[in-house]
Amino acid sequence: MKFTKILALMLAAVMCLGIFAACTSKEKVTAEVIEYDLTMEEYAFGVDKDQPELLEKVNAFIAQIMEDGTFEEICDRYFGDGTPVPVESAARDDSKDQLVVATNAAFEPFEYTEGDKYLGIDMEIAKLLADYLGWELVIDNMDFDAVCLSVGQHKCDIAMAGLTVNEERKEMVTFSDSYYTASQKLVVPSNDTRFDECKSADDVIAVLNGFDSSVKIGFQNGTTGQFFVEGDADWGFDGFATSAAGYKNGSLAIQDMLNGNVDYVIIDAAPAAFITEALNAVA
Repeated sequence: MKFTKILALMLAAVMCLGIFAACTSKEKVTAEVIEYDLTMEEYAFGVDKDQPELLEKVNAFIAQIMEDGTFEEICDRYFGDGTPVPVESAARDDSKDQLVVATNAAFEPFEYTEGDKYLGIDMEIAKLLADYLGWELVIDNMDFDAVCLSVGQHKCDIAMAGLTVNEERKEMVTFSDSYYTASQKLVVPSNDTRFDECKSADDVIAVLNGFDSSVKIGFQNGTTGQFFVEGDADWGFDGFATSAAGYKNGSLAIQDMLNGNVDYVIIDAAPAAFITEALNAVA
């Protein structure tokens, strides 16, 4: 009888431990993109102001790939079922006819790297543009903040880096015709419920406006996301009372959110979708 009681007590203890573990275990936190567009903006390429003939050719090229379906085919490789086409950069040689492209290859799906190859919508367009011009393609990968500046200083011919057209950048480059309509979106941890009742972008912004500096929002340095969070009169953004955290790219920002170091991230919609999908797949 005593053995039976002891066994029963042991089983009860095991059951209690199991219940305790079940109650205290935490579901894996992933990243989720809130569906509403917080901004609407146009992407274009930034051309060296001293190369008006190049600008004219770039605009003619954009019109051509829009009309003949090439741009749609490129986008399908990243948003649909197509397979991305890797692009290689030639070595810079001033004795040759070369198109030197300034980019920040950490902005999927517009530009990123795999080994020594470049991929992304902008990179595939860059290769086709160089072929259209009959020039070699040289890709100069740098921090996003330096992309327009390098063209403005005539170190590169054109900036192709998911660039939103704005007045500040117009001081450094001449923008081509627009080729893509973009937006900013909010990325949140999957266990956050503060935006669950939102039915529009205005609702999301109202929640953000209710936060103080105890809430930290991440973004990629130099992008529209930074200006939207911090506020910028030239962009027409009021900003928020939250704390701000800048990162070299969106992947680092969202990973830091998942690590609990920032509360939210605001970045461009297409990179937000690609990054969250990639990070959640390995979560």
